[in-house]
Amino acid sequence: MKKLLPAVVIACLLLSGCGGTPRMSVGESCTFLNSDTFKPTGNQQQQAEQIAKHYEEVADKVAEEVADPIRKMADIMKQVAGTSLGNKSAEQVAELTRQNNRIGDVCK
Repeated sequence: MKKLLPAVVIACLLLSGCGGTPRMSVGESCTFLNSDTFKPTGNQQQQAEQIAKHYEEVADKVAEEVADPIRKMADIMKQVAGTSLGNKSAEQVAELTRQNNRIGDVCK
C-alpha cells in the first residue's frame, strides 16, 4: 500500500479535480485586473447579476490576496441583483469602494 500511495497522489495532482485550479501570481493578477474589459448588458438588475458572476469567476483565477476582496464584491453585487431595481445602497457603494481600494493596495 505504501508504494501505491505516491502513485495515487501523483495521479490526483494530474487530474483537475484533486489539485484545484492554479492561480495567477499577484503580478499576473494585477495585470489581468487592469486589462479586464468586461461590460455587462441589460437593465441594472441584470447587470448586477452579470457583474457578480464575473467577479466570482475572476476570484477563482487570481491570487488569493486580491481574490478575497473580489469575492466580497461579488457578494455585494448578488445582494444588489436581488433588489427589485438593481440599485446599490450608499452602504454597498462604500463597501465596494473599500474592497476595490484593498485590491489597489495590493496592486500598487
